[in-house]
Order: sequence, then structure tokens, then C-alpha cells
Amino acid sequence: MEIIKNASLQCLNTFGVDASAKYLSHIRNLQDIEALFEWKAKNDLPNLILGGGSNLLFKSDYQGLVAKVDLLGKDIANEDDEAVYVSAAGGENWHEFVIWTIQQGFAGLENLSLIPGCVGAAPIQNIGAYGVELSDTFHSLQTVNLENGEIQEFDKEHCQFGYRESFFKSQTLDKLLITSVTFRLAKKPEWHVNYAGLREALAGEMLSADIISKAVIEERQRKLPDPANIGNAGSFFKNPVLKVKDWEVLKAAHESLPGFPQSHNDNVKTSAGWLIDQAGWRGFRAGDAGVSDKHALVLVNHANASGAELWQVAEDIMASIEDKFGIRLEPEPRVIS
Repeated sequence: MEIIKNASLQCLNTFGVDASAKYLSHIRNLQDIEALFEWKAKNDLPNLILGGGSNLLFKSDYQGLVAKVDLLGKDIANEDDEAVYVSAAGGENWHEFVIWTIQQGFAGLENLSLIPGCVGAAPIQNIGAYGVELSDTFHSLQTVNLENGEIQEFDKEHCQFGYRESFFKSQTLDKLLITSVTFRLAKKPEWHVNYAGLREALAGEMLSADIISKAVIEERQRKLPDPANIGNAGSFFKNPVLKVKDWEVLKAAHESLPGFPQSHNDNVKTSAGWLIDQAGWRGFRAGDAGVSDKHALVLVNHANASGAELWQVAEDIMASIEDKFGIRLEPEPRVIS
């Protein structure tokens, strides 16, 4: 395992923040994982496991080891009468993996097309879009414990998935390296297209995984800025989940407030993007840090904003929304300081 000292991380985070790591390594195989385990045993420094860099914000340089996961490989792991089971290594590009499953004739992941990041990071955040979450098709994953070298397999129950949450995010960040993930894709798919924007785009279409994926891609490209053109990490805030009575009070004061009842409880999810838009933040800019003019939920780095400057914009937005609506927004990306 090669160790690079004082390495730039600017090309390894989609915000394009010019941060550096004291040490950087690339994890490409089992030998690199073993070397990382040995390095940690000899060095009393923190470590950060990095996937596609699409769900984090570096507020400052990282004074430890950043381990970039570049494990590759995907295959059809198993099959039964009702489903196929497809696996991908942790370093595989998520969107490319989704497209590969569709090309194999499988359905289930199409609503999650064009989400940036890697396969191994997807369960940590329990990524979701257009009415579907990763947990809906998740079967199992394999990890290596960087504290003791133990290999462990997790089923869905033990992952403790929630809204943009998981066991790995809440309890084991940077302790467990996810080496592979397996999905169960039903042979008789259930299409999820009753979502604003997607529903209209697919009206009258003969539904298939490929058709839905293309509509999702077009919708995301229309609404969200491309990190290749302007630095961002996609949606920066979670959609707030409110008690029904609290949502009804807000709805009475703000007639156009969106509300999405949650089937598993009595709560209502509302739109963080709507709240931010109503508070006048869309298109805001302070130096090179700002808010996208395409979607108020997306913070952007116009060129050379620092992580601290971007975080200041985030904090100002959170204070503004709390003052105007009484709701404290929660960031989606992990903030590294």
C-alpha cells in the first residue's frame, strides 16, 4: 500500500474544496486492506474512509490518513425463483453499477440512477431518490473491521437503516470498511413512478427499468447542478420529518407547504428545498460559496470557496429556517473538521 504524504484532496471531493490529507492511500485489493490494518496498529492517527467524495465537506485539512476505496468488481451472485442477487465491490461507481444492472435485464435500482458516489458508501447514507431507498432492494454487505481485522457480513436488519441513516453512519464510521454490497432484485418488479416530475415525464410510457432510469437522469440533470461543472454534494440538507400536528400548524400559515405522509408512522415529511426557497436563499452567493440557482437544496462552490466558507453558508441557512419556520435542518453530508 503506497502512502502519499501531504496529498491534495481537491479532486477527491465533489465540492472541489482545496483541502489536503497528512497521508493518503488507495485501497485496491485485500493486500492493501491488510496493509492499512497494520499501518493503523503502528500509528496513533485518525483515519477517514473515502468513497466517491460526494457526501462530505472538508472544513479544513485532514490530520490523519485518508483511505480511498478503489475496490472493483461486480457480478450476479445468486438467483432463485423470485429474484436475482447482484454484488458489487465497494469502490464501484454507483451510477455505473445501476446502469449495468439494467443492461443485464434487471430492475429495482432504476430510481437511484445518477446519484454520485460509490457502492460501498451508498448503504452508509441509505441513499434514496424518487420514492425509493437503497434499503428497499438491499440484501447484505461485507465489511472488514479496521480495529481487529475481522471480516463480517451484515443483513438488512443489522444495518439499522433509517432515513439517510444506518448502523455504519451512527456507530462505526471509519471503523468498518465496506468491501462489497449485494442487492436482491425482484424478477417481477414494482415500479415507483408516483413522484412529482417523474410521474409527468412517464405519463403514457410503457414502463421499464431503462425508461424509468432515463427519466430519472433527465429530471436530475434538469434540477440539480453537475459536480463536473460546479462543485457541490447534491442535496445538502435532509427533508425534515414532522409530527402531523406540527405540520398542520405550519400548513395553516403556509398554504403551499409540501407534505408527504410516512406510511410506517404518523409523521409527515416536508421539503427542505421548499423551506430554503421560501426563505430567499436560492441563488445566494457570498464570495465563491453559495446556493444553486437551480435548486435551493444544493450548496455550490463557484470556484475557490473553502470548506469553512461553505459551512458558514449552511449555518446561516439553518439559523434562517429555524427563525422563520421553527425547524432545525440537518445536513446530509458528513462535515470533516
